Amino acid sequence: MSGKQLFYLFIIIVAASCKSGIVVTGSKDANSSFSAKDIIPIHQKASPDFSTLASRIQVSYEDEKKSQSVTVSLRIEKDKKIWIKASLIGITLAKVLITPESVSYYETVSNTYFEGNFELLSKWLGTEIDFQKAQSILLGQSIFDLKTTSYRSKVIHNKYNLQPKKQPQNFIHSLLLYPDNFKVAKGTLSQPNDDRLLTIDYGEYQVLESSFYPSNIVIKAVEKGKTTTYELKYRKIDLNVSVNFPFTIPSGYKEIELD
Repeated sequence: MSGKQLFYLFIIIVAASCKSGIVVTGSKDANSSFSAKDIIPIHQKASPDFSTLASRIQVSYEDEKKSQSVTVSLRIEKDKKIWIKASLIGITLAKVLITPESVSYYETVSNTYFEGNFELLSKWLGTEIDFQKAQSILLGQSIFDLKTTSYRSKVIHNKYNLQPKKQPQNFIHSLLLYPDNFKVAKGTLSQPNDDRLLTIDYGEYQVLESSFYPSNIVIKAVEKGKTTTYELKYRKIDLNVSVNFPFTIPSGYKEIELD
């Protein structure tokens, strides 16, 4: 996977979408009497409670032409910073630094970089993106704002399904939540006007310091008939440890222009 593909992965993450940290343990069976108003607050309370996170992730990439795997170092200062470094056999391929105000990225293979804000990326992508969506997807929380839209719920395959009562014309989305921890099992976003479909599947969750964290995430993006798949396997997660976020764009790199 090239550094540019890592950047595309980030774009997919933030283009798709602090709580109390109370862990809510539900039943192994979904309760059909639960309404969306019952389910949404429980999901929000299931957000992990931590100050910092450091993890090693194996990221596999596959499209119609090739497949590749790289090691990614992930560091998060909750609600403040997300730092990602992609490496192959110990060599840095790319780094990404995300804050609520800015996005910075550079790739060592092509000697290119990007520095900008979410407004610029949102305009380029044609959909609103932000820091919170990137953080949420990495933690197994909803990337959709469940507070501003009225949702309905039903039970599908023993999971809670949430869908807006009125779907936006070009932002058709839904969520499946596990009944035992109310974390995301699957998120789906369709943008038919742009011929785009994004699905995010979560496997089993691991319990660390009484909160639930993803173990495996599969992100599949289909655009104009072409499919790209990313699989993230969390190898290790350390919580509330001392972390730093080294990021300096090397001199002589060429800026990426988003048309």
